[in-house]
Amino acid sequence: MIKVSVDVYSGAARFRAAVWAENIEHALNLTGMRYPGCEAKVVFPIDAETFFIEGPAPPSGTIVLGAPEEMAG
Repeated sequence: MIKVSVDVYSGAARFRAAVWAENIEHALNLTGMRYPGCEAKVVFPIDAETFFIEGPAPPSGTIVLGAPEEMAG
């Protein structure tokens, strides 16, 4: 399992989410299903220390929203 940060855009609205999934493609598909009509992009560079999940983790498909200010920069 992996965890990636995803920026989600819908017109002027945008936010960042952390997504746990089996792979990056699945993370983007899950985000698209949760937020239909939005554009989702993986945040690069990917944090190597948190990318691979070892031990207890949320179920695959978990999406946790971040604050809009996290997208600054």
